[in-house]
Amino acid sequence: MPSAGLEAGSNKVDVAIDLGNPLLNRTVDGFLKIGAVGACRVVAEDAFDCIHRGDISKRQLEETLKKMCKEGAYWGAVAGVYVGMEYGVERVRGEYDWKNALIGGIASGALISAASNNKGNKIAKDAITGGAIATAIEFINYLT
Repeated sequence: MPSAGLEAGSNKVDVAIDLGNPLLNRTVDGFLKIGAVGACRVVAEDAFDCIHRGDISKRQLEETLKKMCKEGAYWGAVAGVYVGMEYGVERVRGEYDWKNALIGGIASGALISAASNNKGNKIAKDAITGGAIATAIEFINYLT
């Protein structure tokens, strides 16, 4: 179930969203978490640029907000597709192991690449990359 929390001292606020379906819950959770990371990346980069230049304007703030929305939505969608694929593979296989990450990464890499109007070899390369990254992350999680 997607949830968020904010803790300051002894005060704690939690928000939970239950969509009634584990697939939807995990997909939305991945979208929100990674989308927020994408938006924060834009803020960090643009803050660095403003500090480096030594000025800031209303137009730059508007551009930053637009980039935050765009990057947050893009990376959130990528994460949502991957989490949904991995969960689907887990349900079909009936097992929870690194192979789900591999298959989910391959499927989501290919799907996202094809949706980006890539062709042939580029889709295959993106599928391999998605599978490799997802599997590597899964193995790193096993180490910790």
